[in-house]
Parts: sequence; C-alpha cells; structure tokens
Amino acid sequence: MDFTVVLEAAWLVRDVKNVDDAIGVAVSEAGKRLNEEGMEYVEVDVGFTECPACGEPFDSAFVAADTALVGLVLEMDVFNVETEEHARRVAKSDVGGALRDVPLTVVDALATDDAE
Repeated sequence: MDFTVVLEAAWLVRDVKNVDDAIGVAVSEAGKRLNEEGMEYVEVDVGFTECPACGEPFDSAFVAADTALVGLVLEMDVFNVETEEHARRVAKSDVGGALRDVPLTVVDALATDDAE
C-alpha cells in the first residue's frame, strides 16, 4: 500500500523581527536540511492554527523577544508499506533522521491509489 503522510514540526528561529521573516527562514532551513539528506521529495510549508475567537486559520508562527516558533507542515509519499501505522513510522523515522532535534508529530496518513 502507498500513503501520503503529513507531519508537523516545531521549528525555532532566532534573531527575527516579524512573522513573515520567521516563516521564510524556517521553511528555507528545513528545506536545506532535507535536501542535504537527499530528501527533496518532502514538501515543506508553514502550518495553520485556528483563531480561538473566530475559528479562522492563520499562519502557525509566533514571535517574542526576536525568537520565533514556527509550525511547519511536512508532506511525503511512502510506498510499499503494510499498514497506515507502518507508513507513519517510516515517515517519522526518515524525516526525523534528517531533522534531528526538531519535534515531529504525525498529523495524518492518507492512502493513495496504488492500483496504477
């Protein structure tokens, strides 16, 4: 079976003044570390958080004291696994190996059509 696995990463960025800069640095640094490990196939994007008051989504980034915490969404395809849980473990292990010391959580795993 094949799956698309979505992970969430908490990325710390230092010496930034605003959210837009923090997001740009986080996405760039994560992409660079993944590419250095030959994992160009992992898609990196900023995550979203729901506003507790209105429920509208906004970029998952917070800046205080020139330091930001950016929530990143990482997406990759996992092929030839036995179960959804197996796909989750493979994705977390692969991405976690490239992004050492970065907290990761598996958000979702969607079965893809492998009948082609």
